[in-house]
Amino acid sequence: MTAPAEQSISVVLVEDDEDVRHGTTQALELAGFTVHGFGSVEAAKPSVRPDAPVVILCDVMLPGLHGTQWLPQVQEIDPELPFILVTGHGDIATAVQAMRRGAYDFIEKPAPSERIVDVVQRAAEKRRLVLKVRALSSRLASRNTIESMMLGRSEAMEQVRRTVLALASTSADVLIYGETGTGKELVARCLHEFSPRQAGSFVAINCGGLPDSLVENELFGHEAGAFTGAQKARAGKIEAANGGTLFLDEIESMPLGTQVKLLRVLQERCVERLGSNKAVPVDCRVVAASKSDLKVLSDQGQFRADLYYRVGVAFVTLPSLRERRDDIGMLFEHFAVLAAAKFGRDVPPLLPAQQAELLAHDWPGNLRELGNVATRFVLGLGGGRLTPAGGGETAAPSLHEQVDQFERALIADALRRHAGDVSSAAKALALPKQTLYDKMRRLQLQSADYRDPADRTAPPA
Repeated sequence: MTAPAEQSISVVLVEDDEDVRHGTTQALELAGFTVHGFGSVEAAKPSVRPDAPVVILCDVMLPGLHGTQWLPQVQEIDPELPFILVTGHGDIATAVQAMRRGAYDFIEKPAPSERIVDVVQRAAEKRRLVLKVRALSSRLASRNTIESMMLGRSEAMEQVRRTVLALASTSADVLIYGETGTGKELVARCLHEFSPRQAGSFVAINCGGLPDSLVENELFGHEAGAFTGAQKARAGKIEAANGGTLFLDEIESMPLGTQVKLLRVLQERCVERLGSNKAVPVDCRVVAASKSDLKVLSDQGQFRADLYYRVGVAFVTLPSLRERRDDIGMLFEHFAVLAAAKFGRDVPPLLPAQQAELLAHDWPGNLRELGNVATRFVLGLGGGRLTPAGGGETAAPSLHEQVDQFERALIADALRRHAGDVSSAAKALALPKQTLYDKMRRLQLQSADYRDPADRTAPPA
């Protein structure tokens, strides 16, 4: 996994002394910057526009418009564009006043090239973060494409998006499978927002987050006097979702008694509040989510088979993060930018050893765990090591440990793709079969752990 590509930030340098301009340009170019040099503010103005990937390094005393006079004009164009003033000794008070008005920093002449480069690098990193946050905010605000909601370039995520878009335009109830933290509620929201029901309500209820005694009240509502403390009537979640989408997360944890009542609602599309005999018609799409195979649970008597066949009309199976490792770098950057914006921090550079660590980690908590790791990274917690998630500072992994982590991740991924078939996995990895067996023994991998799960394509009742 390579580091996420960073947007290139160039420098708009305004200096009327040609020799100083040439020397400053040379120092900045040696530091990796592209420099656009100008002898006056008037010549530099066309380079400044909203969202321009630039920082400004401007002398105070210039022919025509002075640097301090240009600053408020730049702020009107883009108030977060870093503006660095270069000043002579006699103009320091002016530069300090300009900083109070929003200048990023000032550099006193004559300044060593190291000082100039350091200030410009810090300003460029700030500008890069601002532009990332703006792009992210724009993408999240628009919400006009499924790619802006369900991030990922891997084939696994492409397939999920295609399935979601195909189902969104229908009224079919959907069952979402996925491990903890894979984004099941996000998929449910996409099914709603890209459907004809998007103007209706999206009502979510976590069936595993409520005591058994409250699940029915949350789902069906109650009439006044239905039980002690019920002083007035209250509509349940199902009624609230009328015209929209009802999302039942962790449906596998729903009590069996409640499952019977939910089945009746799904069959008749009517709901009766607790304490009432009146049936209230409801028109809502039901999207359920589970981290366990409901077919297996129904075979074991832990989930009603008739309810399984009722909610299991169409299926969306979400890949775990370890099954979409190509997306880890982009997702980590996404979460890091969000954290940096939230806490007012810069995003630190990601070291090669940390990149390898992200790729090798098994991610049992999936996207939720990755988001937490990215937040700790931005906050500077945990030392040089990013994973495992808990505890305090730990030693960075050795080269041997990193190689083992990387090798284990690749072999596990191959076994998973080929449903535990060692021969097929060996062929995909271009390894002799016996060599793969030897590596599996050393890395404590068992082919049986990657065999096909139970069939989830049962026909509707």
